[in-house]
Amino acid sequence: MKNNKILSALLLSLITCLPVTTQAQTGQLSAEDQLAIRQLIDDYPHLLDNCINNGNDYADLFTEDATFGVASEWDGPVKIWFRGREQIRRAGGGGENACVDRPNFGYHLNINPAIRATASGAAARSTLMTIINDTDSRGDVIHWEGGYADTFEKTAAGWRFKSRVHVWSEVEWTDNPADMPPRNLAEE
Repeated sequence: MKNNKILSALLLSLITCLPVTTQAQTGQLSAEDQLAIRQLIDDYPHLLDNCINNGNDYADLFTEDATFGVASEWDGPVKIWFRGREQIRRAGGGGENACVDRPNFGYHLNINPAIRATASGAAARSTLMTIINDTDSRGDVIHWEGGYADTFEKTAAGWRFKSRVHVWSEVEWTDNPADMPPRNLAEE
């Protein structure tokens, strides 16, 4: 009996001395975290394309201090277009009191996300396609528009975008969001 108590005490002391590892340190995210991040990525196009709740639902996908930027190459320089909740809400179609009218720029499809753990949360890269609702002899136009480089942070409200960068090599991005290229480059 005495040996069992000594052995138990020894095991307990060894266990308490082991380093605590987080999911980010082990390079893994739980299945629940992966699913929550994937849901965030999947919600994005719907909320962007439809301006729900005056852009607030779109802004809710992001942390309060999040950024949205653009780049012409992966891991290249980023031009930050929107910073913070209010700018991101407006980017999602929000106006003063209601959604603003926007031209029909098509429907976004955010596909093939590769999600990985990082020291500060998670990151992902995904492909962006758009479908232009402008049927002609070819049918609706589907266009590749690069992809997204994302970082995520787990908040009290769940996973949120910390930053989202639209990476598209076909575009020489400016510092002005109003210079967004036409949505259907195939017709140029």
